[in-house]
Amino acid sequence: MTQIIIDNRFRGPPNSGNGGYVCGRLAQHIPGGAEVTLRAPPPLDTPLDAAATDNGTWELRDGTKVVATGRAASVELARVENASLPEARAAELLALFEPHEHPLPHCFVCGPARAQGDGLRIFAGPLSRHAQTPALAASWTPDSNLAAEDGLVAPEFLWSALDCPTGFACNCNPESKSFDKTPLLLGRMSARIEARPRPGDPCIITAWPTGRDGRKHTADAALHNEAGRLLAVARTTWISVEREVQLGRG
Repeated sequence: MTQIIIDNRFRGPPNSGNGGYVCGRLAQHIPGGAEVTLRAPPPLDTPLDAAATDNGTWELRDGTKVVATGRAASVELARVENASLPEARAAELLALFEPHEHPLPHCFVCGPARAQGDGLRIFAGPLSRHAQTPALAASWTPDSNLAAEDGLVAPEFLWSALDCPTGFACNCNPESKSFDKTPLLLGRMSARIEARPRPGDPCIITAWPTGRDGRKHTADAALHNEAGRLLAVARTTWISVEREVQLGRG
């Protein structure tokens, strides 16, 4: 058993951890591709226990409450979108929310109220060449404070970077070719890391919707470097919730 503390810096909603970051922290205990299911809002600044179970899975526990569960998984996507760095930067100019309308302005990954070097400031917008099948893109240059001991960007920040863009992609409606603003929370995330970039290396994130089933929305994402090398992929399930629940008040 090891202890994990989700620092307030890594919040998503105001009072809980960013889903991708939390998933990435638990996934560090699982070799290769991993699937993590969030069972409850991950509390901030609270000692949490990461423990292996008898059936080979991992649990993240807040006392007796299970916050998340993780297991090994094969993460293969039906398709992988890519974009050039100029295309990704152009997509950012079409970001789906104005800063003052952003649903979670202090989110570690996508919050516009976070300072450079503090949050990731990943602002996904639509790729103009994907008029028929919606896809989003954003650029991301990891800050030096995201490095692990080996000098490469720590894995949990790759999970983080792939998280929020899929949430926005889930609100892209392929049928109406429109974007809605349904409040969503991450329910499950699977990811596979092929290679980790160095801080300062420009990266491209793409995300695209893959389906809807009632309150469940699904989307995939990919992370490439500037040369087009695939670094990581992710598959996500988001759950539509009331706005008060998204804010941690429900």
